Amino acid sequence: MLSCAGPTRVQSNQFVIYIADMDDHTDQIRKPRADAVRNRERVLEAAKVVFSAGGPEASLEAVAKRAGVGIGTLYRHFPTREDLFEAVYRREVEQLSELAEQLRNAKDPVDALRRWLHSGVEFVATKKGMVAALALAVQSGSELHAFSFERLTKATGSLLARAVAAGEMRADISPEDLLRAFFGMCYIHDQPGWQATALRLLDVFIDGLRVQPATKAKAKAKARVGKPEKPAPKRKR
Repeated sequence: MLSCAGPTRVQSNQFVIYIADMDDHTDQIRKPRADAVRNRERVLEAAKVVFSAGGPEASLEAVAKRAGVGIGTLYRHFPTREDLFEAVYRREVEQLSELAEQLRNAKDPVDALRRWLHSGVEFVATKKGMVAALALAVQSGSELHAFSFERLTKATGSLLARAVAAGEMRADISPEDLLRAFFGMCYIHDQPGWQATALRLLDVFIDGLRVQPATKAKAKAKARVGKPEKPAPKRKR
């Protein structure tokens, strides 16, 4: 009986056969090659661009051509169209989450929130390009819907909380409210140029949520109510 604890040597009259350690062989199978990882990333990046453009050109062949890989390579990574769409969707959500983490240290919290929402318009553009294929995958109650809703709500909440804590944005809006308004602006129409319209509406919306100077003054005055006034200094005779 051959042992799998290490390389085993089996010798005949003319041949010497080495049976490699099975654990090492398994590791080699599980670890993707560097070029395979790069090809996968190139396909995902190309798919984002192609799907964002939409229209009849948004085909898997167009994705493979833009990525510089053969259609067979694309199918090895993503056996079905839905697999590719879902991978692109998850990647976009993860990138938005990472961007929110990076913007948490920005000097201006309102500008950080604005920049994050502007980046979200690109996410919606990609999502629109594959909305038909994702219709079932992202329906309410699905695992993918739960994944994206949780990540996006958390990202929005972290940036919104900073702006509220800084006294720059009103506190009576929730992350869920902000996301609903955001998606509403992005889906208000699907005509060419909708991104520019969405960005303009987002700017107006964010500016409308800012705490105005007069409101700040009232808040400070209210905070002073109830505090004992300092006695006036005695005059010297």
